[in-house]
Amino acid sequence: MNINTLEYAEVFMEELDRQMVEGSTTGWMEDNAGQVQYNGGATVKIPKMQMSGLGKYDRDNGFARGAVTVTYEAMEMKQDRGRSFQLDAMDVDETNFAAMAGNVMGEFQRTKVIPEIDAYRYSSIVKLANDAGKVKNYTPAKDTVFETLMNDITEIRDRVGDGCEIVIAMSAKVAGMLDLAKGGTNVLQSGVFQQGSAELKVKEIDGCSIIRVPSARFQTGYEFLNGTTAGETEGGFKAETDAKNINWIVMLKNAPVAVSKTDVTRIFDPMTNQNANAWKIDYRKYHDLWIMDNGMDGILASVDGEL
Repeated sequence: MNINTLEYAEVFMEELDRQMVEGSTTGWMEDNAGQVQYNGGATVKIPKMQMSGLGKYDRDNGFARGAVTVTYEAMEMKQDRGRSFQLDAMDVDETNFAAMAGNVMGEFQRTKVIPEIDAYRYSSIVKLANDAGKVKNYTPAKDTVFETLMNDITEIRDRVGDGCEIVIAMSAKVAGMLDLAKGGTNVLQSGVFQQGSAELKVKEIDGCSIIRVPSARFQTGYEFLNGTTAGETEGGFKAETDAKNINWIVMLKNAPVAVSKTDVTRIFDPMTNQNANAWKIDYRKYHDLWIMDNGMDGILASVDGEL
């Protein structure tokens, strides 16, 4: 591998990570991972802070002594995914490799990687919420969707207070129903949602940003195919046979902590590639999602069907 391929790999990794944050409907969850330590591989270290509560002030002895403890909990990213691609040397030479490979990997991540990671994150949140008793069953209807959603927002605010930023991930189909619902058109407003360095135009309801999610990424359970065995060679993901549609997830913006890392992008030129006269690109992605301590108080999911 020559120096050019090393430089290409570094550029691709940085660009793919940026595209992941800005292009997915869950990219904002990675903003919550700012203090997470990552040194390669599947393990990250997530900071946890513990501190004393208020104590009585004594006029003779002054302040009651308190303590702040910061520890780092090692967490393993359970999703370890990858693919290898080859670009024939007759179609790609060194002068146009960067442009061609950039287009290929960008399209691969946009159409294959981002939808899969979104699907994994949303289904993981619902599973964690269901374990904590934070899932409600509701079949959407135009006459009731507005009131039902507002009740869920109110429930979250009753738990966590009124000053916290709330995000609503919502099925695009249900969002379309909300647009037409009685009462919905009176309170839906246009807003701007910050995701990484991108500013997204969104609808807002009662001050809460609504992120519209394609229904294919918004199911309660998925199979993530290995890409090698019979019937799974195409790879990717598909909804489980008993998966239910997610209507929406109301959550505090800082509740889910998501991490995705393009850990290795290896590039081999045609003279180095032992398998074919072709440029070879190896792509590997680690990712996972967690709800940290007490974060589940800021999560409430609505599902169309019993889990």
